[in-house]
Amino acid sequence: MLTIHADARGHALAVRGEWIADAGPLADVVAAHPHARVREWPGILTPGLVNLHGTELLEEAYHPDPREADTLGTEPLTGDALADLAPDDARWGASARRGVQRMLAHGTVAAACEELRNRAVRDAVRRTGLGVVGRTGRPGGVPSLDPYASGLPVEFPPPRERGSAARFAVFDVRDESELAERGAGTCVATVVGGRLVYRRR
Repeated sequence: MLTIHADARGHALAVRGEWIADAGPLADVVAAHPHARVREWPGILTPGLVNLHGTELLEEAYHPDPREADTLGTEPLTGDALADLAPDDARWGASARRGVQRMLAHGTVAAACEELRNRAVRDAVRRTGLGVVGRTGRPGGVPSLDPYASGLPVEFPPPRERGSAARFAVFDVRDESELAERGAGTCVATVVGGRLVYRRR
């Protein structure tokens, strides 16, 4: 089934399976695919974000389960707190899945990582469908689920067009300038592999 995702500016992406089948003004895309389902979102369609701190957030931080909030809090654990916790493989895998979900909620569609050495983390990330791009060395800045809070220039994947992988995010802002000002917490939807993997309630 083909689904058209449209934003408040009238931009649209038609998704079939894992790929972008069409892109352009909403009226043109609907005319070309009159039987497609249409999802209209507030804000702007973007190619999504690349989080440059994938290794730090997925393999060097533990994301507590909500059921652990009373004892561990809700923020990622690093440093001495992480060393004291000493997660086993099962907890590392679950942490990575939660970390990816939190990234997706900030419009991240890919994370830049050095080679992930923890197999439980590596397998968990692969199963989520989050894109992983290689990197060499540490990027600097401050690891954050919101790439706009990292202190580094924010990176976007290439623009989505016909034939591109169906990975993108929608932010409830007027334009890119407001997105930079308000940050990635304005994300309302993230699509990875053609699937709606995050939707703000």
